[in-house]
Amino acid sequence: MEHLLGQEWEIFPAGGATGEAFIAVNNDEKLFLKRNSSPFLAVLSAEGIVPKLIWTRRLENGDTITAQHWLDGRELTHEEMNEENVAHLLRKIHQSKPLLSMLKRLGKSPLLPDIMLENITNNLDLEIQSISSIQRALDFLQGNLSLIECDDKVVCHCDVNHNNWMVTKENKLYLIDWDGAMIADPAIDLGILLNSYIPKDQWGSWLERYGVKLEPGLQLRMKWHVLAQLLISIQWHKRKSRLKEMDILLKNLESILE
Repeated sequence: MEHLLGQEWEIFPAGGATGEAFIAVNNDEKLFLKRNSSPFLAVLSAEGIVPKLIWTRRLENGDTITAQHWLDGRELTHEEMNEENVAHLLRKIHQSKPLLSMLKRLGKSPLLPDIMLENITNNLDLEIQSISSIQRALDFLQGNLSLIECDDKVVCHCDVNHNNWMVTKENKLYLIDWDGAMIADPAIDLGILLNSYIPKDQWGSWLERYGVKLEPGLQLRMKWHVLAQLLISIQWHKRKSRLKEMDILLKNLESILE
């Protein structure tokens, strides 16, 4: 990668789970580099959802490297997730035809609840399945499967955690880390965000800023998808022997089922 930029650049790992992200520094110039980014990044950049993509280059071994402007910013706090610009940006993402078109061109098919439930059931080990709250959640998912059909399939980020929202010094908001993006019911993103950050008595006002009403059908869809994601996360943490995190998620599961 040094050959790609020149010897005057210093390159450092940027962290992250994949180890494919780097920071390049040359005096006052700073770039965020990523190896083998999806072509989806170009559309995200064009839509103003991630920092501007400057160039894409191919290495001799066939890998591609993308460079984005490094912007001084910070992740949002829990409290800031209740602000208007978060609702507006998520609405913009969910309504974007270019994003949806690109994911389809990349071969993504809509994420359907019945397939999700089948995958969840097949991946839960017997010890997890024996927990009473897990069984109650599975019963809820199965019992409401026919009631949560949604024709509105959009691009969902699927990990709207506050640390994936970045605001710059100029107060420009971005949503980063799109590796898990799917075509799905927008209730996936909405349910996770509201359950994680917004007091329940403020859900209606947050959704008004987003552009929809808090109706029983949407509430049911959000609850269904939040429970589904929790079951996936609980099993994942158990496989990683992260039992403390797993116990926290089990308590979250019980509170949503109440």
